[in-house]
Amino acid sequence: MADFGLKFQIPTAVSRTDARTTFYWPAEGTGSFNTPLGPRLGKLGPVKPANIDLVRIAAMAYAADRSIPRAIGRRLNWTSRVIKVTVPVSKPDAWNAVADDLKAVLDFLSGDSWTLAFRSGRAPREMAAENAYPTAERVVLLSGGADSAVGAFLARAKSSEHILVSHIGASSISPIQKAVAEQIRDLLPNGLTQHHRQVTFTRARKQPGGYKLPNEPSTRTRSLLFLALGLAVASMNGIPLWIPENGFASLNPPLGADQLGSLSTRTTHPWFLSELSRVATRAGAQADITNPFADKTKGEMFRWVADELGDDDAASTFLSSTNSCAFTNRRWYGVAADQHCGTCFGCLMRRASFAAAKLTDKSIYVSDAPPNVETAERLRISSILPSIQGFVGRGLHVGDIAAMRLPSGYLPSTARDLCERGKKELELLV
Repeated sequence: MADFGLKFQIPTAVSRTDARTTFYWPAEGTGSFNTPLGPRLGKLGPVKPANIDLVRIAAMAYAADRSIPRAIGRRLNWTSRVIKVTVPVSKPDAWNAVADDLKAVLDFLSGDSWTLAFRSGRAPREMAAENAYPTAERVVLLSGGADSAVGAFLARAKSSEHILVSHIGASSISPIQKAVAEQIRDLLPNGLTQHHRQVTFTRARKQPGGYKLPNEPSTRTRSLLFLALGLAVASMNGIPLWIPENGFASLNPPLGADQLGSLSTRTTHPWFLSELSRVATRAGAQADITNPFADKTKGEMFRWVADELGDDDAASTFLSSTNSCAFTNRRWYGVAADQHCGTCFGCLMRRASFAAAKLTDKSIYVSDAPPNVETAERLRISSILPSIQGFVGRGLHVGDIAAMRLPSGYLPSTARDLCERGKKELELLV
């Protein structure tokens, strides 16, 4: 079992053993995280204490996830690890009371076996900034991908004053997020008030003392950190949070009989969102979470934007400016920040969705014109297209729906209808 703890002060000397087992998050300076935020989240504003705890839990899960490489050789890289994290929180009893349920949420999200322990911990004092948006009535997560962009578009067109919250993991995604928000304002100049707040938070490559940390690139728990940061902003006004994603990908139907939960990540799976909301609320956190597109395919979302604008070309330009690629800015794949690999699931589903919506796809896909033989081979080996072809040919089975762990109130017939519509869009690829 890998066992990690969190400290708020960096000792004068960090041993190699400490560097392997402890993450450091000081109020000032660089520890184990690259972020302007201290462990009290003072720079965000007057965040609810339980939501500060939730961000610490998510940060620890994310850092541990990144620091334990998965076994190499399996196509889907879904090998299971055993991980323990001990997190200092404001009210350990409240979190210990939900530890088993929170473990189940994390196990489901990452495919690992987690153990969560909580202790009382007092972080150094921080000056809390004022609430920058006291009249906002909703938080909307904006990653820079197409689905989140449609969610931000929906919020400006139909919702109320709101805050777009973006997590910056790679610096290359920041300008894409800004450009998406600016385009929405240009497309809907008379829309509802829309603020945009970007939050940088990544695990550092090296620990204090210079010890290099291992790196696992899949980081399926990054989405929990994104949600926790969005909920921290939402907690200041006691308002709900939207995490926009097409419902088909959210359900994670299997690409093959032995590939349950492999279409995409489980970030927006309805069971994951409902359980995270329930568990965090029990611990005292603000955790009202909704996916506004839980009943829609990606193609249906694209078509809605075009119909709302009354201009297919404008919709095409807007949607093509987003980035849905799993290999964004992976230079070793020959993929620049403003390009798509063209072979990951995100890219292939995006291409199918443009076709289903009858919109021109203006995105740049490296696989269409690889810069060299090596890049072409890398993309061919990593391509999910053969698995999608198998999924389309095999079709959905009753067992696939039964294995989806649907939350209470979500009818299997609803899930099957949504998956059949999503499969029809993927058929356009093959």
